[in-house]
Amino acid sequence: MRVKSGFVVREVGGKKYAVATGEAARSFKGMLSLNDVGATIFKLLQHDTTEEAIVNAILDEYDADSEIVKADVANFVNQLRGIDVIVG
Repeated sequence: MRVKSGFVVREVGGKKYAVATGEAARSFKGMLSLNDVGATIFKLLQHDTTEEAIVNAILDEYDADSEIVKADVANFVNQLRGIDVIVG
């Protein structure tokens, strides 16, 4: 799975956002506000990856409970699928 082509993460005023550009902006209007972990996940999704790989990357970067990270990643990925931002 990966984020559809045309989405980028940008920092504006100390806050991180995922923004649709080019063709992606025609079907997705607006921006997604991201916390640090959300931005990390979104950046990992710029290339084909799996939920397991994302969980492992988060666990390598943050001191967190693996079960909580698994649940949070699954929830975030499902939200992105729900707004048609992810393919695969």
